[in-house]
Amino acid sequence: MVSPPHEAMHRIFQHDPALFSRVSRFLGVAVPGPVKATALPTDLTETSPVERRVDTLLRLETAEQRAFLLAIEAQGKKDPDKPASWAYYTAYLWTKYRLPTALLVVCQDHATAKWAQQPASSGPPDLPTLTLQPLVAGPHNMPMITDPEEAAADLVLASLAAITHAADPAIDAILKALSTALRDAPEDIKNPIVEFTAQGLGNRPAKHLWRNLVAVDLSFYKSYLFEEVRDEARSRSRAEDILVVLEERGLEVSDDVRSRITDCTDPELLRHWLIRAVTAPTAEAIFEDV
Repeated sequence: MVSPPHEAMHRIFQHDPALFSRVSRFLGVAVPGPVKATALPTDLTETSPVERRVDTLLRLETAEQRAFLLAIEAQGKKDPDKPASWAYYTAYLWTKYRLPTALLVVCQDHATAKWAQQPASSGPPDLPTLTLQPLVAGPHNMPMITDPEEAAADLVLASLAAITHAADPAIDAILKALSTALRDAPEDIKNPIVEFTAQGLGNRPAKHLWRNLVAVDLSFYKSYLFEEVRDEARSRSRAEDILVVLEERGLEVSDDVRSRITDCTDPELLRHWLIRAVTAPTAEAIFEDV
C-alpha cells in the first residue's frame, strides 16, 4: 500500500516542477530553472502483463538546454529490486520519448539515501554495459530550514526540507519555521503546502506538532488537518465522558480498560461504549457485545 509520505515526496514536484532546479544545487549539479514543464503519464507498462509505474514523471524545458525527462521516485527503505526497476524506467523513457532522462530518488533516512545513491550496473563487473546513477535528495543533503524568513523565501522547498528531515531531532524547529512563514501566504499557496507536509510526516510524532501548529491559525480551517484535530478532540472528550460515568457508578476501571477507551478514535464506537457505560455491570462489560 502506498503511504502518505511516499506520495508527498514525489507529488510535491508535480505541484511545483521548478522545484527540481532549486533542489539540484544541494545535489551537486546545476540544473537551470525550466521555462516550461509538463507532467507526463506515469504508466510505463508494455504489452506484457507486468505493470510498471514511475512515481512522478516530468518533461522539463530550460532556456539553456533542450528538453529532458525527470523521473522521480520516493523510496522509504532499501529494496534490492529497485535499481533494476529504475534502470528499466530510464531506458524505457529514453527509448519512448527520445529525450535525455534523469532520475531523482527522494528519501527520508540516511541509510536509504546512502544505498540509493550507489551506482548500479546491469552487466558483469568488467562489463558494466548500463550503469544507473540516480540523484538522491534526503536528510544528508537537503537544508534544515529553521529560519521563518528563509522558509518564506521558498515555501515548497521548505516543505520538502521538512519531509526529508521528518525523523531528525530538529524537525520541531523546522516545522515551527514553516508554519510561521505560511501565516501570511495566500490560501491557495498555503493549503497545498500544509497538506504535503502533513502527508510527508506520516505517523511520526512530528505530525501531531504540525497539526497543532496549523490548527492554531483559523485560516487553515478548510484544511483536512483542522478537521482531524477537531475529530481527535471530540474523541478525547467522549472517552473522558465514558470514564466519568464508570467512575461515578463506582465501577473499577483497570489500566487495560482505560487504555482501550482513551486509545480509541472511532466516534461511533465511543458513543456505543458511552451508552453501555450507563448500565454495564462492570467496566469490562461495555466491550462485550462489540
